[in-house]
Amino acid sequence: MLDRDQIAAASRVLVKHWCDGTKLEALESSLRPRSRAEGYAVQAALEAHSAGKLFGWKIAATSEAGQRHINVAGPMGGRILSDTIVADGGTASMKGNEMRVGEPEFAFRMGRDLPPRAAPFGVDEVLAAVETLHPAIEIPDSRFADFVSAGEAQLIADNACAHLFVLGASTSADWRAMDLIEERPQITLRGQRYIGHGKNVLGDPRVALAWLANELRALGITLRAGEVVTTGTCHPPLPIRAGDHFAADFGRLGRVSVKFA
Repeated sequence: MLDRDQIAAASRVLVKHWCDGTKLEALESSLRPRSRAEGYAVQAALEAHSAGKLFGWKIAATSEAGQRHINVAGPMGGRILSDTIVADGGTASMKGNEMRVGEPEFAFRMGRDLPPRAAPFGVDEVLAAVETLHPAIEIPDSRFADFVSAGEAQLIADNACAHLFVLGASTSADWRAMDLIEERPQITLRGQRYIGHGKNVLGDPRVALAWLANELRALGITLRAGEVVTTGTCHPPLPIRAGDHFAADFGRLGRVSVKFA
């Protein structure tokens, strides 16, 4: 097991690479997490060493395509920090970004706390705690040069490949009455159009949201009012490059876009 000093040291290494836009092959053996629990412990320490404050949470690898992209068997939670937020319609830097993909996502802003407890949260219970639904774009990346071979524990420590995040305006549509499974956002990129599908997000974006609430519950973490949860890509990750404009049209749920420099 990693001790407190090793956890802090591992997080400092990752934050330095994050700030510098550089990559590493792997954490040195004495600092390397060997389990999901150790990965989450290192991830938690990132907040203490980062300039940003906690904005919300992301879920990596909620689709089979996302799992293949980073070579993991299932979803992982990560922190969204305030210094990684790009304004809707704004410009995201490509500096240091080796993953180079954009992902259209359903995001939920919580309206009340969900504190840890013994019993799992049900989907309806978690949805009842939501205030608003937003279209969003995630721009993931990893501090590991070979993120495909880094492994689950190191990727969790690496904040589940969190990098940059774009939050669209809250929808005015009655999203609670809609079947989010069958929503099909249209993504426009370099003159091409791609169609996402809500079912790609753990079968249902609402199920993904409940998964994150329960992942935090198991870690003893409160999902707090005001925090945003982005639930994973509804389309296989789309390659991006400098000069691109990535726009996601979620129909009645709204639109969100970002440019890349």
